[in-house]
Amino acid sequence: MLAVRWQEIGELDCSIARTLSVIGDRWTLLVLRDCFLGAHRFDEFEASLGLSPHLLSTRLAKLVEHDILARRLYQERPQRYEYKLTEKGRDLYPLIVSLLRWGDRWTNYENGPPVELVHRVCGQHTLPRFTCSECGEPIEARQMTAKVHVR
Repeated sequence: MLAVRWQEIGELDCSIARTLSVIGDRWTLLVLRDCFLGAHRFDEFEASLGLSPHLLSTRLAKLVEHDILARRLYQERPQRYEYKLTEKGRDLYPLIVSLLRWGDRWTNYENGPPVELVHRVCGQHTLPRFTCSECGEPIEARQMTAKVHVR
């Protein structure tokens, strides 16, 4: 097997590798987390993350380039933009929730998890879970198999 450089990972015939080539660094995932928590403006991301303006700009630009965020001018002078999740971006919600749930279970919080998810429809605290689209049963790793398509 040939060594693959990180910059080339998006060229692999693997959905996970291609996804990681777009959102696979910690700062990008934290930008996405903040989007789902309601941040939209550069200064909100900057204050929350403590990132340098250059690093934050590159992460936001990449998310816009890949149509995960949409950039919209909200002030002319000086020019200021806000960033909103697109449909493609909102489809990342299960990934963010999965990372949240894993962190709640496997990292130590003396005072409980820092974020609780509340279902707006019923108003109750919830722990989202994966279920089979065909039978409705919960999905767990030991109950699944993958069919790899050789190309």
